[in-house]
Amino acid sequence: MSALRLLAERELARRGGQMEHGSDEVQHLTTVLAQQQEAFLAEGPPSVEVRQARLQRVIDMLVACHEPLVAAIGADFGNRHPGYSTMNDVLGSLASLKFTRDSVAQWMEPDPRPAYAPWDQMGATAHVQHQPKGTVAIIGTWNAPVYTLLAPLAYALAAGNRAVLKPSELVPRTAQLLAELAAEHLDPTEVAVVTGGPEVAGALSSQPLGHIIFTGGTTVGKIIMTNAAKNLVPVTLELGGKSPSVVSRSADLAIAAGKVAVAKATNGGQLCVNADLVHVPREHVDTFVAELKTQFAQLFPTVADNPDVVAAINDRHRDRVQGYVDDAAARGARVEVSPEGEQVPADSGRQPLRIVVDPAPEAAIMQEEIFGSAVVVLPYDTVEEVIADINARPAPLALYYFGTDEQEKQLVLERTRSGGVTVNGLMLHPGMSEAPFGGVGASGMGHYNGREGFLELTHARTVFEAPAGADPRHDWGMLPPFGEQFHAGMVAAITP
Repeated sequence: MSALRLLAERELARRGGQMEHGSDEVQHLTTVLAQQQEAFLAEGPPSVEVRQARLQRVIDMLVACHEPLVAAIGADFGNRHPGYSTMNDVLGSLASLKFTRDSVAQWMEPDPRPAYAPWDQMGATAHVQHQPKGTVAIIGTWNAPVYTLLAPLAYALAAGNRAVLKPSELVPRTAQLLAELAAEHLDPTEVAVVTGGPEVAGALSSQPLGHIIFTGGTTVGKIIMTNAAKNLVPVTLELGGKSPSVVSRSADLAIAAGKVAVAKATNGGQLCVNADLVHVPREHVDTFVAELKTQFAQLFPTVADNPDVVAAINDRHRDRVQGYVDDAAARGARVEVSPEGEQVPADSGRQPLRIVVDPAPEAAIMQEEIFGSAVVVLPYDTVEEVIADINARPAPLALYYFGTDEQEKQLVLERTRSGGVTVNGLMLHPGMSEAPFGGVGASGMGHYNGREGFLELTHARTVFEAPAGADPRHDWGMLPPFGEQFHAGMVAAITP
């Protein structure tokens, strides 16, 4: 047993073993929700100081307990470098929590709006008030098991809500530890963690909540949305899709290939904004593939026993990706492997990068999100062909463009849809704390991050304050009994 896994197991044992399962978990969930609803109604909208204090408690918990959390993540993956988990899940979450803590006072200010004529001349005023929604359910995913819970939690707490967090059952040690830490460090009427499988997620998403945030696949996202519709609960869905990269003829091929290599090396390719499809000018495909192989091999000279390589989360996901590659090869695609020459056992969680060149359109790897250590390289002749191909697919969560041709870049940006874009890089725009992150169409709906995350989790309530005196419409002839001039006056107001 690795030192990381041993640390995780010892921490869980110290904290009391396993939580209840099945119907007990659902009962625990309903109890927590009832307690949060009661506390929410009793308190009313919390002050800025209360919101900042709640955010700080989450920050303090994460700072104090990051080592066992990182160990639990590593144990759940079988292997994930602690440096990466610290960077992605701990520091990524802290960035959102701290930014939100420092910004919430400004976000909470009433948003003044002009009153319309002629009321404005009578002293009327108006503003938009941002009200908490109640309890927000946050259903996270396994590939960033802490970040996909605590980053959106930052905006839920800033908005004055309470929250119930549901970690993925595919990372049971991390989920268990998060539940124990939350119970120890946080008030369960403010933030609670519930564990369990799909039955708990189904029960949670079927409750009359204030809002639901779900990160995961499109299929489950549709189920969450169906459940939410039973109670007309608004949802934020962070899904995925086949995010494309466009390598322009103006791009430096070696630099572009190097950045794709880094992206595919990150978390074993298991990120929702990773590049699935790389469009490369037809005459440069062989050069690009060679560069990609070389630069990936420089990152990982070996795979099978390399502690820097993040393993597939489980055998099913490993075999799923291999199945996509095998299907493409059977249909005539060329498959290159990096690093070359190493005999990696088929049952190893760590896998080399498989580069699938120009697979048949009907191949599974062209239809399904890869979410693993493989990438598709597609040759193109004109950028218009690339735009048509991107638009023929469901809108992706991310789009990438490499090159220096400003006119072509603008054409790609203006003629395509995606949740977000990084130019001359990959997976950088989701790190913007001050800008929204979210999908569009099949890649999701709604946002978190930035002020947009705060707005997403509040109800924008318009408040119009009319003059306190008598209704001036009596004097304007706008109330019954109507005089002869009322209709003529209304008609006279019609202008182009």
